[in-house]
Amino acid sequence: MTNSATGRIDFNADIGESFAGYELGFDSEIVKYITSANIATGFHAGDPDWMARTVKLAVDNGVGIGAHPAYPDLAGFGRRNMDLTPSEVHNAVTYQMGALAAFSPYRKLQHVKPHGALYNTAVRDGAVAEAIVMAVKAFDLDLIHVVLAGSKWESIARSHGVRVIRECYADRAVTVEGTLVPRSQPGAVIHNPDEVVARSLKLATEGKVTAVDGTEIDFSADSICLHGDTAGAVELAAAIRGSLESAGVEITSMSRLVAAAIGNA
Repeated sequence: MTNSATGRIDFNADIGESFAGYELGFDSEIVKYITSANIATGFHAGDPDWMARTVKLAVDNGVGIGAHPAYPDLAGFGRRNMDLTPSEVHNAVTYQMGALAAFSPYRKLQHVKPHGALYNTAVRDGAVAEAIVMAVKAFDLDLIHVVLAGSKWESIARSHGVRVIRECYADRAVTVEGTLVPRSQPGAVIHNPDEVVARSLKLATEGKVTAVDGTEIDFSADSICLHGDTAGAVELAAAIRGSLESAGVEITSMSRLVAAAIGNA
């Protein structure tokens, strides 16, 4: 797969996280700046109406559509860990992919990126990572697996010969090992806009990031994620994209990055 420091990168965001009469985030504005959308599939947020609406929003803006499956945890927004068996994880992910694909043109998705606690568990738990990878692979061999760059999860996905996009976060702190700092710890979410933009630029142009302890570590990735519910998310999205493009970085979708990698293989 491409390296973030080669001049091309995907820009993704978690959207579609509204529910019933409650509208969350700034989807209609953020979608103008991203190239791939991770759309909530009903287990942590979202519902059929919002899924349909968000898919149309992405299609109308030429943005790649991805499922954002989670643990069945509406009350905790999918950020609480759950002791599911690998089989239960496999089935939960399959169910949510199928739900979103039903709203997608040609019943196809570009990618799958787990949400919250399910994502974080996959980073550290090989059995959960394996269950997710196998569910996505069985659903559609062409689907792109979005994984945390450098994680055990990435290695497991690659061992199955699937399409992989390595992800990093614009607004999340990382440990010296390259994992996300838990949200329960101070400083886990970076709120300073200038710092978020600078980190994104460094990731995209140098393949490096400053860990929470101040250590600079290698962190090559193919996609940068911005949370759609972050304070000032629209302004951040515009600033990040503008900064990257000014530096000569091409912002492109995951599918195009994968296609280019296959063509160069």
